[in-house]
Amino acid sequence: MFRTPAGAGRLVHRTRARVRALLLLAALCAPAAAAGSPPAPAFDARAADAAFDDAFARYDLPGLAVGVVVGGEVVYRRTAGELRAGRGEPVTPRTLFKVASNSKAMTAALLARLVDQGRLAWDDPVVRHLPGFRMHDPWVTREIQVRDLLIHNSGLGPGAGDLMLWPEPNAFTREDVVAGLAHLKPLHSFRSRYAYDNTLYIVAGEVAAAAGGAPYEALMQREVFAPLGMSRCTAGGFDLARTGDVAQPHRRDGDRNRVYREDPPQVPAVPMAAAGGVRCSLDDMLAWARAWLQPERFAMVDGAPWLSEAQRAALWTAHMPMPLGARLREWDGSRFYAYGYGWRLNDAHGRLKVSHTGTLAGMYSALTLLPELGAGFVVLINGEGSDARTVLVQALSDLFARPGGARPVADYAQALAREREALPADRRVPDTSARRPVVAGEVDVPLGVYRDPWFGDARVCAVDGGVAFVSDKSPKLAGRLMRAGEGVLIDWDDEAIDVEAWAAFSAGDGAARLGLRKVDPEADFSYDFEDLAFERIADCP
Repeated sequence: MFRTPAGAGRLVHRTRARVRALLLLAALCAPAAAAGSPPAPAFDARAADAAFDDAFARYDLPGLAVGVVVGGEVVYRRTAGELRAGRGEPVTPRTLFKVASNSKAMTAALLARLVDQGRLAWDDPVVRHLPGFRMHDPWVTREIQVRDLLIHNSGLGPGAGDLMLWPEPNAFTREDVVAGLAHLKPLHSFRSRYAYDNTLYIVAGEVAAAAGGAPYEALMQREVFAPLGMSRCTAGGFDLARTGDVAQPHRRDGDRNRVYREDPPQVPAVPMAAAGGVRCSLDDMLAWARAWLQPERFAMVDGAPWLSEAQRAALWTAHMPMPLGARLREWDGSRFYAYGYGWRLNDAHGRLKVSHTGTLAGMYSALTLLPELGAGFVVLINGEGSDARTVLVQALSDLFARPGGARPVADYAQALAREREALPADRRVPDTSARRPVVAGEVDVPLGVYRDPWFGDARVCAVDGGVAFVSDKSPKLAGRLMRAGEGVLIDWDDEAIDVEAWAAFSAGDGAARLGLRKVDPEADFSYDFEDLAFERIADCP
């Protein structure tokens, strides 16, 4: 499991050896992007319209915004749908969307700006800037560098600690998230493999704040949004009415889209800003794309480059290998896949692709750049748009990079359906439709207050003859315990939480313990129930 410090040098050597091949391939791609503006490829607006129309209708999206940049010019900008389904307020190019994990590249760019300013270095130990920072293993605490915060190599499991971030609203603070990392146990050795995380990006935001001498939100405005003309972007709280034109998240309710978790009049700042809390408009995201595709035109500040060439290259260097799945091999013809600083890197039909996606409940985003072609595009959705994003991004990418151009959206949609049908039985959702409530007093469900060292307290107590699980700091995580087959699961009260959890009680050393795991093995890893290790500390109130 966790590698000892004595083996760490060999581990790092092997990891670096694996990365060298990726660096060579990335280096072969990089000069074409850096050597001036590439010739602009032809853009087929009718094909883009067809993909837009099909995806919007096929997946019955509440709102959709798509923009395309070619040769430094915005050649396509289209929106459809509403901010709130049924209210008649149209989505526009100024509409603010949650861009979710597309925030990560912005956080990485902020750190790169601070590196250019001499305020920090990529290989600085994190504790140099945050002396109180701790990981579970003291050696990792000492050795983890600023660069490690950005490339998903910590050894933690996918999405570790994400239950401190959502479902929202909750009572966890940014300080809680950073402190909680000391209690999250790794699944693998440090720097040995890729596993996506959000919590370390929050640490990265706090490193930026410490080095930059201002809160993360203020630094983002000063160093990223303002210099690049991303005038509608925000990383902090705001007044909803004064800001105006803000898309709201939706979920499917039968055959219609319904707003849920609507923004309050005063939208608060969120702890996860550096990992996924930025909001931008389509116009803002197109400005962001242009700054990367043609920095000599769109990323200059007072006559000087917004980022040095060295830092631009650092962000687009393959720092961490990623698993290369069958879909990327088939759809993009990819031979490598890696993570840079806040960006995903792969080859698409022989061309470098630089991209990222963003996913939050009821909000989906994507930014894809093809720097050798001088082209890029943005997709923003305010509904349950996972498949819509996948097929639309692939169609637009293929429009530029695939020999012969894009296939119909229906082809991509059918391919996704075939993937699901091919899932092995142990990766499918089990049938839990036959269920009954757990009755208070059943001996295999010991009631009481349970505590997890990073998530805090939860009560498993009698309610109206049944048994309920209620989290103290994440009140949305509340539900009834139900028996389904041989197991006990938690049926959440909030219908928007569609990932139920198995609850397993055990005893040892005189204490009752509770572990949780996802009922759906393919569910979003941010419901990291498996990282919880509750121990009973008191009777029910």
